[in-house]
Amino acid sequence: MDGNKPTPGDDTESVVNAFLAAFNRRDVDGIMALMTDDCVYESAGPAPDGVHLVGQKAVRKAWEQLFESRPDVAFDGEETFVAGDRAVARWIMRWTADGKQEHIRGLDIFRVESGKIANKLAYVKR
Repeated sequence: MDGNKPTPGDDTESVVNAFLAAFNRRDVDGIMALMTDDCVYESAGPAPDGVHLVGQKAVRKAWEQLFESRPDVAFDGEETFVAGDRAVARWIMRWTADGKQEHIRGLDIFRVESGKIANKLAYVKR
């Protein structure tokens, strides 16, 4: 795979791994290049249902806001399970708030379509 640009033959795990790498670089352009035009992102918060966003513009804005509010945010991947066009990735998300290290544990459920992420549904432990 060339950078973040998936090709039609890319498998689900490669696309998800490229997404997580772009996230850890806080590379919004790279993230969005890996998502379909009509992508769906459901955030983990606010509780209880998170926020349901559809389309490149809305999802891009969510990533920009996250990286602005938590400039050192990063995912530590724990494991990824893949079944066809779907993947579940367990992770720990870390950031600094008021000089203190914070973290949450969670998972994302991905659906990949034609080498790009069509759905990213996030869930966290509270």
